[in-house]
Amino acid sequence: MAQGKLYIGRKVRELRVSQGATQAQLSDRLGISISYLNQIENNQRPLSATVLLALAEEFKLSLADLAEGEDNRLLSALSEALSDPFFSHYVASAQELKLVSKNAPAIAHALIAVHQAYRHNSEQLASIEANIGISSNLVEKTPYEEVRDFFHFVDNYVNDLDFFAEKMASELQIGTQDTHVALTSFLEDRCMVRIVRAGDTDGLVRHFDADTRTLTLNAYLPPATRDFQIALQIAQLHAGAMVDGIAGSAGFRTAEAIEICRIGLHNYFAGALIMPYRKFLEAAQEVRHDLDLLSARFGTSLEQVCHRLSTLQRPGEKGTPIYFARIDRAGNITKRHSAVKLQFARFGAACPLWNAHRAFEASKGIIRQLAETPDGVRYLCVATHVAKGARGFHSARQDYVLALGCEISYADRFVYADGLDLRNQSAFEPIGISCRICERPNCASRAVPPIKSELVIQHDKRGLLPYGIRDIGHEKSAR
Repeated sequence: MAQGKLYIGRKVRELRVSQGATQAQLSDRLGISISYLNQIENNQRPLSATVLLALAEEFKLSLADLAEGEDNRLLSALSEALSDPFFSHYVASAQELKLVSKNAPAIAHALIAVHQAYRHNSEQLASIEANIGISSNLVEKTPYEEVRDFFHFVDNYVNDLDFFAEKMASELQIGTQDTHVALTSFLEDRCMVRIVRAGDTDGLVRHFDADTRTLTLNAYLPPATRDFQIALQIAQLHAGAMVDGIAGSAGFRTAEAIEICRIGLHNYFAGALIMPYRKFLEAAQEVRHDLDLLSARFGTSLEQVCHRLSTLQRPGEKGTPIYFARIDRAGNITKRHSAVKLQFARFGAACPLWNAHRAFEASKGIIRQLAETPDGVRYLCVATHVAKGARGFHSARQDYVLALGCEISYADRFVYADGLDLRNQSAFEPIGISCRICERPNCASRAVPPIKSELVIQHDKRGLLPYGIRDIGHEKSAR
C-alpha cells in the first residue's frame, strides 16, 4: 500500500449498510461505478479526493472523521496482544499493526482471540497446584468476555436497536411528559402488565411473572432504577425479536454467551428508550456534558448518563468521543468503553496515577484531572464516587467510581474544563494504561516491570525502582 493512500473500505461498507443502501444505490449517489465501489469496500482501491468529498457530503461527516481509517479499539487490543513476551521474537511496527487492523480485521480478531485463550490457559494452569485435567474450556474466552468484546468492537452502538427505541420514545412522548407516567401507562395499558411493589426480599430488584402478567419491583428502588427496570420490561416484550436476531447473528460460541448478550441488548434498549438519541445528544451539547444536569433532565442515575454518553456513535450524528469506565475498590474495571485513543488494558490493573482511584476518598462529588499518556495524547479526566443498592441499614451496597473523559481538543465541550489551565504543560499528570505495557521507565508508582523491556539490575545503585528498564522492543526494531 502506498503511503498517503486512503483505504477505508470497512468504514464505507458500514456507513452504507447503516443507511440500508445497496452498492448500486450508493454508487449512483456518489457518481461512480458499482465495480469501483465494490473495490473500495474490499480495500482493493483507495479513495480519490473526489469520492472522499462525496462520501462526506452524503453521510454528513467531517473529512477528519471519514478519513480516520484506524480502528483504535482493534489496534489497541492487537498491540497489547503482541506485546506479550510470547511474541518477543516478532516485533511489528506501528504501521504494520495499522495495516492489519484496517485491512484484515478478521485476522486481527483471530490473533487477539488466540492470545486471550493462551492467557487464560496460562493463568488457570498456574492456579492449579496438581492433578489438573485440561479441557477445552481452559483455552476459550468466557461467555462474559465474548459479550464484552462484542459491544467493544461494535463501538458500543447498536444501530437498529437504537433507532427502534428512539421511535418508541417519540410515540410515548418521553421527554415531553413525565417519563415514569409514560412508561407505566404503556406497560399497563398496551402490554397488559400489572406493576406491583414488594418489600426488599433477598435483594429482589424486579421479577416478571409471564403467566399472571405481573411485574414486581422492589418498593425501595430509587426512581431512576425503578424507571429503568420498567423500560427493561418493555424491551423484553417489544424488542425481543430484534434482540434475539442481533444476539443470534453475533457468532457466539455458546448459548450462555447469547443469553448474556440478550441481557446487554435489553439494557441497551432500556437506556435508549429513556434517553432518546437525538434529544439526549442535543441536551448533552447544551449543558456541556454536565452529568448532574443530564441526570436531572432525564430522571436517570449518573451511571445511566455516563453509559449513554458512551453510546453516541451513530454514523453522521456522533457525539463527543469519550472514554467511560466503572471501577470497583479493588481496581477491577467492570464496565468499559472508549471512543478515544486511550484504550483500557484487557489484562492487568489500571494505572494507579489515574484520578479514578482517588475518587473513592474525595470529598467532592466530581474530581478532575489533566492527564497525558506515554504517546503524548492529553486528556480531561473526570471521576465520581457513587454507591447503589437496596436501601436500609442492613442492605448490601455496591461501591464504585464512574470515570469518563475526552481528548483535550474536545475539553471546551465539557463544563468540567472550566477554570483549568489547558495550555500549561506542567498541569498535565503523566498516566499510563497498565504497568505491564506502560513505557515510562521512572514511574515511582510502577507495580510490575513492563513485559516488553529488559531489567537492568545494579546491586550498588538504587533509584525510584529496584531495577532499571531497557526497552528491548525498540532495540530490535532498530536492527
